Amino acid sequence: MRASIIVLSLSLGVCCQAQMSMNMGGPAASMTENILRHTGSGTSLEPASSVPPMLMKMRGADWMLMLHGEAFVVSQQQTGPRAHDKVFSANWVMPMEQRSFESGQLTLRAMLSLEPATISGRYYPELFQQGETAFGKPIVDGQHPHNLFMEIAAIYDRKLGDRALISIYAAPVGDPALGPEAFPHRPSAANDPLAPLSHHLQDSTHIAWDVLTGGAAMNVGHAGLRLEASGFHGREPDENRWHIEVGALDSWSARLSVAAGPGWVGQYSLGRLHSPESTHPDEDVLRQTASLGYHHAFGSATLNAIAVWGRNHTIASADKANGYLAEANLSLNSKQNLWTRIENADRTTDLLGAAAPPTESVVGRVQAYTGGYAHRIAHGSTGAAELGAQFTSYRAPAALTPIYGQHPWGVAVLLKFQLGSGER
Repeated sequence: MRASIIVLSLSLGVCCQAQMSMNMGGPAASMTENILRHTGSGTSLEPASSVPPMLMKMRGADWMLMLHGEAFVVSQQQTGPRAHDKVFSANWVMPMEQRSFESGQLTLRAMLSLEPATISGRYYPELFQQGETAFGKPIVDGQHPHNLFMEIAAIYDRKLGDRALISIYAAPVGDPALGPEAFPHRPSAANDPLAPLSHHLQDSTHIAWDVLTGGAAMNVGHAGLRLEASGFHGREPDENRWHIEVGALDSWSARLSVAAGPGWVGQYSLGRLHSPESTHPDEDVLRQTASLGYHHAFGSATLNAIAVWGRNHTIASADKANGYLAEANLSLNSKQNLWTRIENADRTTDLLGAAAPPTESVVGRVQAYTGGYAHRIAHGSTGAAELGAQFTSYRAPAALTPIYGQHPWGVAVLLKFQLGSGER
């Protein structure tokens, strides 16, 4: 709990205004203006009509300070033979600094988390979840904490007339152009503290080492197109969550993003990851993802939703794993939130634990159905607090039913702290 409060008290960061017109955190009028907000993870985009919660403060005439952040205190309870319970905190904070020039903009941004301290045992319990390692073994039925340094990045954008924009993103730790906006940032997942089961099929590269991305975007009427390419180090973070790693740019990705008006944004991305998993170091992975995000405000209510598909193909094998996700968050009067997440995700032999064969392969597909509710219990000029709970029911494939039971379920009671005001 103490660490959760500390993470919400970290220093402010920055945005800008000088000679180039800047959006001060409100809805964006075009794709290029949406890009210049840089409010998502890496260079990913939210719908232009969304209003992310944040704190803002001008520093002099040229700089603006902006701060995003949230922290959950969660009590997770589960059923079934593989169930575990735990109290933990999921949290992050993003300070940002921007300054604009005659036809360009510089953004300096960091994203930090105290999860290495607030999630004990190197993971929190989540049935059927897998990915990365704890104490030298693959994590089974759990989600690893995020690193202290989730992102340290510099971004330079340059306008080419009124309709076009080119961008360069460089980060010793950051998010390459692969996948949708990472789940901790997504408005559709704003009140769900747990990672999607499909995380390592869709957006797990949001913490990658030595990232370099170039992109070009163009407004087309009320719509827009953007094409990006990235080079980065493909290995997932190790178990030391407190440091920054260094590696060769041995992996690549490309992403096409399309905005069909202010309330819609979609993307398709393709990437080759070199040796992403330390437990399977000889395997390279070809990842494909596609997503469509939606935002709509009506009266005092706001709806954020997204549909995501991701696929990992282990190169030089026939093995393919797919994950499908649909999630949405409905905010009512800024006081109540209802949300859901529905997943259909392939699971691999790593879930078999000690009985897993040396070569990883798909053993079946798990369905997960989540619904949640939270009520605002406090708010002020710097943020708000919510109290709520969510329920998740799982359906296991035949190969995993003897281990998990046919319909295990879990309940998470949550207390959320959010910095800034906004729609999430």
